[in-house]
Amino acid sequence: MLKFYNTLTRQIEDFIPINPSLITYYSCGPTVYDYAHIGHARTYVFADSVERVLTYNGFPVKRVMNITDVGHLTSDSDSGEDKMEKGASREKKSVWEIARVYTEDFFAMMDALNIKKPDEKNITRATEYIPQMIQLVGTLEKKGFTYTIGDGVYFDTSKFPDYGKLTGRSLAELEKGNKMGARVEAVSGKKHPLDFALWKLTPNGIKRQMEWDSPWGKGFPGWHIECSAMILATLGDQIDIHTGGVDHIPIHHTNEIAQSEAATGKSPFVRYWVHGEHLLVDGKKMSKSLGNFYRLKDIVEKGFDPIALRYLFLTASYHQQMNFTWKALESAQNALDNLRHAVAALSNNQATEKNTKDTDKLSDSFKSAVNDDLNMPQALGVVWETVKSDLSGDKKRELIGKFDSVLGLGFMNLKVTVIEEQPVLEEVKHMVKERENLRKEKKFSEADTLRKKIEELGYIVKDTPNGSQIIRNK
Repeated sequence: MLKFYNTLTRQIEDFIPINPSLITYYSCGPTVYDYAHIGHARTYVFADSVERVLTYNGFPVKRVMNITDVGHLTSDSDSGEDKMEKGASREKKSVWEIARVYTEDFFAMMDALNIKKPDEKNITRATEYIPQMIQLVGTLEKKGFTYTIGDGVYFDTSKFPDYGKLTGRSLAELEKGNKMGARVEAVSGKKHPLDFALWKLTPNGIKRQMEWDSPWGKGFPGWHIECSAMILATLGDQIDIHTGGVDHIPIHHTNEIAQSEAATGKSPFVRYWVHGEHLLVDGKKMSKSLGNFYRLKDIVEKGFDPIALRYLFLTASYHQQMNFTWKALESAQNALDNLRHAVAALSNNQATEKNTKDTDKLSDSFKSAVNDDLNMPQALGVVWETVKSDLSGDKKRELIGKFDSVLGLGFMNLKVTVIEEQPVLEEVKHMVKERENLRKEKKFSEADTLRKKIEELGYIVKDTPNGSQIIRNK
């Protein structure tokens, strides 16, 4: 039985869908005002794993992911600049250009990490759902959940008794400002500190690139109303699964629940809230000021395969904070290379009756692992167990191919043989030696360029503690 840890109930639960014929799944997407970093990468690998495991269990899945291209302010207290407008000002470009550039960068990162994208029609851009957002705010207003002050329309949390249930704390506890609900009342006129903006009005004398007419005046949507409107428009009033980072629990996702359930009168808005933990770098929060802010580009420039980063993420539970170090990534790269090499070198010995029983045992072990709240470390262990088993080479490849539909490591795409048994082009030998020298000189970008040229000639370079090993790509 597939199980998830449900943040709403704070326990691991059997997954029982609303409608088994179609799982409705929403995963929080990026705010496209800057480059995605490896912390974002971990969140999206986790979200990808959820969909892959659902599919592995035979569930048809409709997954929607948003692109936030307006309305996400620099402060959670409904003050500060819109991150998109700030990004445009920083780079002297239009907001629309900023959105396009960073959306394309985000998708490139997803492709490099073998993260499945939802169908294009299920990638929802906030700016394309403004009418639905205005309609949702209007519904909340008619039902008496809003009030208007000088800078916009706000949701009155005192009218929603279940506010904060995702955090496990009451409205009164949250208003005291504990660690799960701390919020500064930075906007003058708010009735309660936890009230949040549904529609922000453009201040007099301020020219915004993104603003729309509404019944309350020209302005733009609050960040929280965007996700609710897009979910209701594409997936329905109640959905099966919603994923995101743990940082969204106390405010963003809490507000999604309040405004959605207040508008529809249906509860729960989401049956299973599944959240991924943070990625630390060298034991600290990632920050440009600390010099530990890394993008996937930085990984590649140091000569690492992006899939090695995905492998690294799979070695820990999504519930746990993970500490990224270059040494850990190197270990993941070596493990991935060894696994690819082992799969490529599988023999074709005949299967026996014992092999058949082993097949069932390994299949059951893998499914048991991934269904146990996405226990990917254990699932990786089953892959290694399969490689070392007495099964025939063909049967091993068949099993590992099925397992990889969940892991997404792509090692079944490499059909290779060890080159020591075949002549190696002198040109390739020279390029491999040159690449080793470049890596020693820490010229990782140049080394990676050379690696790609070697691959174009039909060879793959595997970096080992004893130097580079050359493998021919069939």
